[in-house]
Amino acid sequence: MSQDAVELTRGLLTEDAALRHGFLDVLGESTASPAPTVAQRAMNSPLVATVYERLWRPAAFYVASGVTTGAEQRRAASALRLCTAGLLLDVACGPGNFTASLAEQLPGGGLAVGFDISEPMLTRAVLDNHTPRTAYVRGDARALPFADATFDAVCCFGALYLMPEPFRVAREMLRVLKPGGRVAVLTSYVPDLPPIRHAMTAGARLIGLTMFDRHSFVDLFASAGLVDIEQQTQRALQFVAAAKPGRGA
Repeated sequence: MSQDAVELTRGLLTEDAALRHGFLDVLGESTASPAPTVAQRAMNSPLVATVYERLWRPAAFYVASGVTTGAEQRRAASALRLCTAGLLLDVACGPGNFTASLAEQLPGGGLAVGFDISEPMLTRAVLDNHTPRTAYVRGDARALPFADATFDAVCCFGALYLMPEPFRVAREMLRVLKPGGRVAVLTSYVPDLPPIRHAMTAGARLIGLTMFDRHSFVDLFASAGLVDIEQQTQRALQFVAAAKPGRGA
C-alpha cells in the first residue's frame, strides 16, 4: 500500500487512526460489536482470512449464485460506473480481493478504500491486495468514519447478511455517497415461497446469517430517494445497484 494512498485516506477520515500492519485503524483494541456469531467468528479467523480469497469465497459464491468471481467483478465495475469514479469505498472488504480488482477500473488518480472490522482480513488485504491505488481502514461499518457525500461509489459484496445491523450499515453507505454516485450490494436472497423461505431462514439463523427477501434493499434504496434501481437474483444471492440523485446521475 503506497504512502500516498494512506495519507489521502487519512485525510478522508473524520476520526484519528493509527497505522497498524499497513492499514489505518480507528478502533484500536475495541471492536465495538456484540458477541460474534459462528459466521462472524469465522470472518475474524486468520485461517479463514488466508484461504478466503482463493478457495472459500469463489467456491461458496459460485454454488450460491452460479456466477464466477470474474463475472461478479465485471458486473460490479459496470454497475458502479467506475470508469468515471474517483473515490470508491468497499465496505466489509475482507482480504481485499474486490477492492484491488475494482481499483484497477478507476480512472487515473482514483483511489479504492477497503473497509472492514476484522484485523486478520485487513492484514491479509495489505499482504495480498495492496496497490498504489488502494488503502485499507479498520472500523465499524455501523458508523463509517467519513463525512457525508465523500465517495463517488460505495459497495458491499457478500457481507451484509453477517452483520448485526445490516440496514443501519446500508444507510451509512448511502450517507457517505456523493450525489450522482452509485451504490451496489451483493447479499443473501430467499424466495417468496413460504416453505423455501422458512427452511432457508431457519438454517441461516443457526450460524448467524440473515436472509433477505427481494424487497429488503430495493425498498430501502427507494425510500432513501435513490433512482435507477436494478436487481438481479440468482439462487441464494441478490445483486442490487442504484444511483443517488444529483450531479452526474
